[in-house]
Amino acid sequence: MILTSSNISQINRQVPKLARGQVQKQFSSAFQKVKNKMIAEFLNHPVTLEIKSGTSSANISGTLGGATNLFSFIGFESGSDPTDAIEKLLYSTNFRFTRTTSNSVEFEIDIPGAAEIFAVTPMPWAPGRSWAKGIETGISGLGYYLKINRNTSRSGLGIQSPRKVRKSGSKFKNTQYISALIKKYEKEFANLQV
Repeated sequence: MILTSSNISQINRQVPKLARGQVQKQFSSAFQKVKNKMIAEFLNHPVTLEIKSGTSSANISGTLGGATNLFSFIGFESGSDPTDAIEKLLYSTNFRFTRTTSNSVEFEIDIPGAAEIFAVTPMPWAPGRSWAKGIETGISGLGYYLKINRNTSRSGLGIQSPRKVRKSGSKFKNTQYISALIKKYEKEFANLQV
């Protein structure tokens, strides 16, 4: 077949479309791998595991010096899963192609920010504060926490005593959680290559 200039022009228009489709498919696959990795890292974080296990959990996060677990210390409602709101936001992470040319494909990724996650993780006893942020910055009251079964306890295991029941050295140990996770994966998503 002899190619005329109009045929060559038509082929040139088709090749980028085919290449774009392949690049978009490869990008979608690479994006999904990073998203799955991010969610798995969140679900396997010691804080998440400890809270998901409810009042039966040990203090695997090391935040409370073994005095109790995060679920009962924070005072979550018995039977609830406070990490579910974070998980849903992480699952909502998505992307869209914004511009395609003959030699490039541009995209935007929507990943929830730490502030967005803090907004959906209110303390059960202080709705203006975030328990997820408290994991990173500290939660007061460990010296007054009394591990006891009471029906007045939200979690069913523990209450705040009016008097100090632990030595002054008992204090919440801050640990990296949401901010570090989001920062790490913002970089990973930004560096995606196909």
